[in-house]
Amino acid sequence: MKALRQIATPMVWLITVSLISLNLNLPNAHASIIGTGTVVSAEQLQQDRTQVREALERKEVRAQLVRLGVDPAQVQERVNALTDAEAQQLSRYFDDMPAGGNGLVGALVFVFVLLVFTDLLGLTSVFSFTKKGSLR
Repeated sequence: MKALRQIATPMVWLITVSLISLNLNLPNAHASIIGTGTVVSAEQLQQDRTQVREALERKEVRAQLVRLGVDPAQVQERVNALTDAEAQQLSRYFDDMPAGGNGLVGALVFVFVLLVFTDLLGLTSVFSFTKKGSLR
């Protein structure tokens, strides 16, 4: 018992000093609530940059840039150097373009869903995979 106490006492002091010294050296953490607008804004900026990168990585665009004498690696460097406002402006420009926007895809999906719904009601007969009048 005496041998155990001789070993345990220095160990207890060593552990105590170690824990106290760890507590003194650590900086305090500060947390705050992040607003939804901040998160949405950051996500939108990331989407804008991604959309610009994807638009400039298309085969046709790359081929046209090479024909104009622009190096694709240089294009990536310039896209990475865009400010947030510039990336947002380019993204809006791509959305407004007839072949680059998501409006056509959205319209096609809406028409498809509308036709399936009217087929299910039995009002039209466009698709053969729907059971006519199943929603009545």
